[in-house]
Amino acid sequence: MEKKQNTLYVGSLAKGLRLLRAFDESHTELSLVELTERTGLDKSAVQRLANTLHVEGMLDKNPVTRRFRPSHAWLELAYAYYWSDQLVGQAIPKLIDLSQSLGETVNLAELSGDHIIYVSRLPCQRTYFAATVIGRRLPALSTSAGRAMIATFPAEEREEAIRTWPLKKFTTRTTMDRDVIRRSIEEAVAKGYAISSGQMILSEIGVACPIAGPGGRAVAAVQCSVSAHTWTYEQVEAEIIPRLQDTANAISPALPAHRG
Repeated sequence: MEKKQNTLYVGSLAKGLRLLRAFDESHTELSLVELTERTGLDKSAVQRLANTLHVEGMLDKNPVTRRFRPSHAWLELAYAYYWSDQLVGQAIPKLIDLSQSLGETVNLAELSGDHIIYVSRLPCQRTYFAATVIGRRLPALSTSAGRAMIATFPAEEREEAIRTWPLKKFTTRTTMDRDVIRRSIEEAVAKGYAISSGQMILSEIGVACPIAGPGGRAVAAVQCSVSAHTWTYEQVEAEIIPRLQDTANAISPALPAHRG
């Protein structure tokens, strides 16, 4: 339903949420001017919204610089989310076992519209900080986890995603050719897993297996990232993928219908 046709839509609340979404890993502290630029809202509205969110505890405000940043309330919301997402609690023990057996970074990803979002991340000793933080959203077509999940869609829906979902270049090797992505996803349909190289980070191999929900459609994916300097494709397929598939299958049975 279009927003303007939805009589229950609250425009002022939507503007407040737009202001909160202005913060990300590259914009952790913002002034009123910067918030105005990033949201496209007028300065007086931004001033009122930011002050309200500060009073309500959603934003902290530096008393000297008067710049705003997310408050601890965001962590409380994440805490509430984790209790609401039964899949995470079900998956964690199995992901820990997988991470310990492989000695590599293991992630649990879910679809978030046309992106994936990491809802659980188990780093290895070599993992850098950014790869340990939950909540990162990435274009589904550019990730092994996204492709593994899309591969479980019906053929027409799969093709629609390949044609229309967004792409973003992260490295010189990030695939922007949709025909190449189509072939990768069709290979995932045949094999039951997706594998990619250099899409997010150069010299990184990503491999993912879908976690099937009712009807076989993926509700999430188990994903592992390894260094191409340490692992070959052949080693990944022989040593990592069978364990990834076992973990995904162990999480899958008797899942309730999941949020889309």
